Amino acid sequence: MLGIIGQKLGMTRLFDEVGNAVPVTVIQAGPCVVTQVKTQENDSYNAIQLGFGNRKEKNTPGPIKGHLKKSGDKLYHILKEVRDFESKESLKPGDEIKADIFTAGDKVSISGVSKGRGFAGVIKRHKFGGGPKTHGQSDRLRAPGSIGQSSYPSRVFKGTKMAGRMGAKNVTVRNMQIFKVDSENNLLIVKGAVPGAPKGYVIIKK
Repeated sequence: MLGIIGQKLGMTRLFDEVGNAVPVTVIQAGPCVVTQVKTQENDSYNAIQLGFGNRKEKNTPGPIKGHLKKSGDKLYHILKEVRDFESKESLKPGDEIKADIFTAGDKVSISGVSKGRGFAGVIKRHKFGGGPKTHGQSDRLRAPGSIGQSSYPSRVFKGTKMAGRMGAKNVTVRNMQIFKVDSENNLLIVKGAVPGAPKGYVIIKK
């Protein structure tokens, strides 16, 4: 399993060899630094911990500073693990992982936090159709309608679609294709949309 932490920069479009316009997302992928190597013997599972982005010393807790001293003097804004890393034997704290671990055409899974929409009604959140405009229902156009039963079972079932918080959840999109890799600037250009808002952090796994 190859993985890297990235920051979504935004979307644009590029043209392929035939001349078709392709919508793409540009991701600043690394460079990430290995901050810890976890093994089955010591931690009960195999993984590497990666650090990405800059963090001010005054905003970093003491235990995190001590933890990051093993990989150098730099402090990182975000720390994430990549499980079941195949090359863990050859990696050690302080090693860098860059965007060149991927090539154009690779299929990847990208995980991120989706855009938060705040408190949303059922029409926006669950695509309800709303009530009729006639027969005296002028104030029920965006209402959810009936949510329960009568005397039996006299309650609302768990999981009933209602208004509430929308978005801001962990989302993983699988089988996304890498359109282009800019190794000099550590940029990954991926076909299609990636979860999250611009400047949001994502994890790309091969």
